[in-house]
Amino acid sequence: MSERVEERGRATVIRGATIVDGMGAPAYLGDVGIRDGRIDFVVAAGDGAAAGPELSDREVIEAEGLVLTPGFIDPHTHYDAQLGWDPTASPSNLHGVTTVIAGNCGFSVAPIGDDDADYLRRMMAVVEGMPLDALENGLDWSWRSFGSYLDHLDGQTAVNAGFLVGHCALRRTVMGARSVAERANEDEMEQMASLLRESIEAGGLGLSSTRSYTHRDGDGEPVPSRAASEEELLALCDVTGELEGTTLEFITDGCLNGFKDEEVDLMTRMSLRAGRTLNWNVFTIDSKEPDRYANQLRAQESAAERGADVVALTMPTLVGLTMSFLTYSPIYQLPGWFDVLSLPLEERMAALRKPEVRKALLEGSLSPEIGAFSRVADFPNFRIGDTHSEANAGLSGRLVKEIAAERGTEDFDTLVDIVLADELKTVLWPDPPDDDAGSWELRLRAWENGHTLLGGSDAGAHLDRMCGAPYTTDFLADCIRGRKLWPLERAVQALSDRPAQLFGLRERGRIEAGFHADLVLFDPQRIGSGEIHERYDLPGNSLRLFAESTGIHRVFVNGEAIVVDGQPTEARPGTILRSGRDTRTVPLATA
Repeated sequence: MSERVEERGRATVIRGATIVDGMGAPAYLGDVGIRDGRIDFVVAAGDGAAAGPELSDREVIEAEGLVLTPGFIDPHTHYDAQLGWDPTASPSNLHGVTTVIAGNCGFSVAPIGDDDADYLRRMMAVVEGMPLDALENGLDWSWRSFGSYLDHLDGQTAVNAGFLVGHCALRRTVMGARSVAERANEDEMEQMASLLRESIEAGGLGLSSTRSYTHRDGDGEPVPSRAASEEELLALCDVTGELEGTTLEFITDGCLNGFKDEEVDLMTRMSLRAGRTLNWNVFTIDSKEPDRYANQLRAQESAAERGADVVALTMPTLVGLTMSFLTYSPIYQLPGWFDVLSLPLEERMAALRKPEVRKALLEGSLSPEIGAFSRVADFPNFRIGDTHSEANAGLSGRLVKEIAAERGTEDFDTLVDIVLADELKTVLWPDPPDDDAGSWELRLRAWENGHTLLGGSDAGAHLDRMCGAPYTTDFLADCIRGRKLWPLERAVQALSDRPAQLFGLRERGRIEAGFHADLVLFDPQRIGSGEIHERYDLPGNSLRLFAESTGIHRVFVNGEAIVVDGQPTEARPGTILRSGRDTRTVPLATA
């Protein structure tokens, strides 16, 4: 096995690594050369490894005992804002992610009207959990068009980044305040179609939209795209399909609760109208909900039978998610909870002291309509995180049901008493309800289905609630030293070439001569993630959850090291990916 392309300029060779090429082939020992941002040779041991004059002008990295893989591609992030103040896209960079796709769920920060920055900031603060202080202080919001936003980032990032055009931004720009609750007229639909075309021609990777009942703006109202008609949505799909290298991303109620027939039909028609793959987020798998699992897996198969391509994103790891009675979190979505938890602080605390309010909240959490949110309503198994009062001293790390048993009180009353003692500041960690053998067996079956894609970290969003970025290193650690549900070669392919193929990324996702040198070099015995912890390092001194990686030796983007021995460098070699130039059209038949 030996591949070479013309060599130019000074470069690097990674020598003696175990190479996992991203295409699923068996790992092998060999050398990989990098020059001018590209892989210029791949030589297997025994095929005449690179030596002598070929190394005279190269930095040599000795990689014996280390694994070299393509860079990982995260298909579902919300780094749209964060890249403006954090060009490294941390902590994803530390976990081997070299390319991120943002602008998901119908939410992008461009295009934007002259008077709409405040609305978009407040919407993103609520719907995607980005601290408002960071959004206000970390960006200048000077762009207006999608192209000027991309220009704003060009040459400034450590990672490669591609951005979908959010339906909410399109609607707000065209319709202003009317976008929240009104249908668009024919002229407004034409304006949106024109604006989408302009945005994709400037480099947008396609369209994202949401109809999910969970998505509300800064005023508590449904986000703009939820008011769109099917006619409007499909017209935007038409535009997407007319342009090179595009894709679709979509969120609807069924992504949480299981799909209705009309939702599957809509996703199928969207894919067919655009002639593009549609991916949705996120396929959550729990053995206690076998009907929902079967329903959501069948949705993709049903679409394929009609010639469409609908792909479910699903995480290969369990991502911890904190809950809060103080700031917006998933418990706000429980039936009857939003009206109470959105009250001003003193009124909210007064309400939570009333037995009748507690009774109504508990009943709401047991409602049959709760759907997938049942996983955040298992109050006895909430683990107490950080506390803020003397009354709660010593409770951190303990389960609510254990404390309730000691006190002789009901589980839910115990939980509410604890958060009231902290003036609602208590950090709460629900224990995962789906960490059983049956759920992992279902996950494996889903991964092996051709209509799923691993990913869905939400990195860059819900910053004080979760930290999904480490899924890449956690998954590899699990495959090497944990459950070993997949061989390393297949796991790497799922994190690199598979998303590259879905998005049509040109010459990324593989270790192959001529491809961009996006690479990860790691110790297989140490690869993994550190403990999740709090950091106050966002603009405005805002809080986020963060986790370092373990075992990462180097991360390269376009041939330059952006991480060395687990620490970020100052290099900013990332490419802002633009449709057509950096992506190709993936026909439905081969998606």
